[in-house]
Amino acid sequence: MAEQTPICNFGWKAPSFSLPGVDGKTYSLADLRGKNGTLVVFICNHCPYVKAVVDRIVRDANELKACGINTVAISSNDAEHYPEDSFDNMKRFAKAHGFTFPYLYDESQEVARRYDAVCTPDFFGFNGKLELQYRGRLDASRREAGPADARRELFEAMKQVAETGTGPREQTASMGCSIKWKAA
Repeated sequence: MAEQTPICNFGWKAPSFSLPGVDGKTYSLADLRGKNGTLVVFICNHCPYVKAVVDRIVRDANELKACGINTVAISSNDAEHYPEDSFDNMKRFAKAHGFTFPYLYDESQEVARRYDAVCTPDFFGFNGKLELQYRGRLDASRREAGPADARRELFEAMKQVAETGTGPREQTASMGCSIKWKAA
């Protein structure tokens, strides 16, 4: 079922976390914080919305690094009921798509809950003070990649954040598969 992210809550502070990465290291938000901003992206391996744009996410993360923006991807899905999202499959997914940023596993789903993540992909763009400035979409892609010349909304917004500390007031919500929550 497709979900949409809520409107950006400008200034909301990024919750801290400490999670294992597919590279065998454990990362905290403090470790990953970029000089001019941090992009936290909730994704998973099986979602068609993520599959449609994962290479664009990698492209944008690589280009944003030059602007002082660090990126981290987090998977919070219930891997017991969605085995394609298992930690071992996360390793394969990151390698297959050439991730140049940490891909972390939120097995307890605590981080996704603290961020109020709702779908994959769900983008949280923070400025250098870890204040939320972007909660929009990557571009016009949905279950299929948008046109090659689609406006790079996330990239443009995060570049603005790097330069000014603030994100654009006009943002289009991201859409994707719902987070696969564990049964209570």
